[in-house]
Amino acid sequence: MGRGKIEIKKIENANSRQVTFSKRRSGLLKKAHELAVLCDAEVAVIVFSSTGRLFEFSSSSMKRTLTRYQNARESADTVTANQRLDEQAEEAKEIDFLKDEITKLQMGQMRLQGKELSGLSLKDLQQLEKQLNEGLLAVKAKKDQLLMEQLELSRLQEQKALLENESLRRQVAKLQGVATPTEKSEQMYLEYYPIERKVSPDKIAALASSEFDKEDSDVTLHLGPPCSETRKRKASESESGSPTVSP
Repeated sequence: MGRGKIEIKKIENANSRQVTFSKRRSGLLKKAHELAVLCDAEVAVIVFSSTGRLFEFSSSSMKRTLTRYQNARESADTVTANQRLDEQAEEAKEIDFLKDEITKLQMGQMRLQGKELSGLSLKDLQQLEKQLNEGLLAVKAKKDQLLMEQLELSRLQEQKALLENESLRRQVAKLQGVATPTEKSEQMYLEYYPIERKVSPDKIAALASSEFDKEDSDVTLHLGPPCSETRKRKASESESGSPTVSP
């Protein structure tokens, strides 16, 4: 059964800390020796205990290893400094390039506003005019699009308002017990239609005939001779004994 994983932190107990230091120091120096032998590497290890005691290991010579380390460190610092100078030079070039680009953009913007046109040739002016015309057309197209969208939105809002007003009007009419114009027209039609069906064609013909007879009798009475004249004519015919033909 393997050892459990211990937490890497300072050991508070002094005796346990000293025992652990001795064991791990011996293991570290042993591993350094194995690394130097197996890999033909120049290894140097320096260890100071908590009490200030020195422990070291070197595969060749500690002084020579330290000198080599110092030279390598200086070379690394020099390389790092050179790299840093190169990076600063590249940054300076990039900054100059960006400044030039900003200047060109500012000059182009001023020329689009009709300023700083003295150094332009005829071809440059024609190109500038073309750019302005294209930009103007794009702006007009965008403006027309926005206007159409606003008109369409207004139309939809108007239709929605009309529908809401109609719905509210119907609700108010329903609450007040008043029928809408459409309902009134339908109701009149339904009331009129049964009455029209109740009057049969025969009854209509009889009514028309009675009216005609009444008018005819009135006319006859109005146009016929008076009763007194008729009686006088009959009396004269009986006295004379000869009938007369009435005209």
